[in-house]
Amino acid sequence: MTLQLRLSWKDVRDTIHAWILESTYGPGDKLPRDEDIAEQLGCARSTVQRAMRNLSDSGIVERKRKGGTQVRLDPVTRATLDIPITRKEVEAKGSAYSYQRISEGMADIPLGIAARFGLGASVKMLRIEALHISDQRPYIYEDRWINTETVPEILSIDLSSESANEWLVRNKPFSRCDLRFYAVKATEYNAKILATTPNEALFVMERTTWIGTQPITSVKAVTSPGYQLFTQI
Repeated sequence: MTLQLRLSWKDVRDTIHAWILESTYGPGDKLPRDEDIAEQLGCARSTVQRAMRNLSDSGIVERKRKGGTQVRLDPVTRATLDIPITRKEVEAKGSAYSYQRISEGMADIPLGIAARFGLGASVKMLRIEALHISDQRPYIYEDRWINTETVPEILSIDLSSESANEWLVRNKPFSRCDLRFYAVKATEYNAKILATTPNEALFVMERTTWIGTQPITSVKAVTSPGYQLFTQI
């Protein structure tokens, strides 16, 4: 007996996107109802709905309440960036991955983090500092804050052996993600952790995620010199 693999929302998204790219549905065409696509692909309607939300957010389709979904007449071209699992990123390059937790504990969030979360005052959250390592060399330093009211399960995870990055990507889907990219000069602290020299130019990625209006996590990832970010449009 052959078991059919369960489709993820990304599989469904890619299938619908392929229909559009192959001109099965052209600009302005109305797509089948979510329930009809779910029946055709053998998946849950909620899976199709999440796929459609992603396509809508990407500017490929337009969804109207009680009006269905149609291919946009003027599709918006946007770069897409999935939050990576750093371990898989390192291993995809053929390198050996390891991980080191530097510190972990509950603390009052800085006012800058509170503002990023849209909070009017500082509250206590879980702070985790960690280092991702590639071929025994520093790769990415993470300074992360996690809202334990939104993610209480994180308190039972051994973050000395499993990175918060990997656990959150696998277990805590988000509905919104804010990204910032910029360069900084290495502080003495960053230089020591990343085995570089103070004032060295370093690439920084900041990500903040929410589920609805509830903040999940905010992380400042400082990369080692020479790090490159790749995405596809």
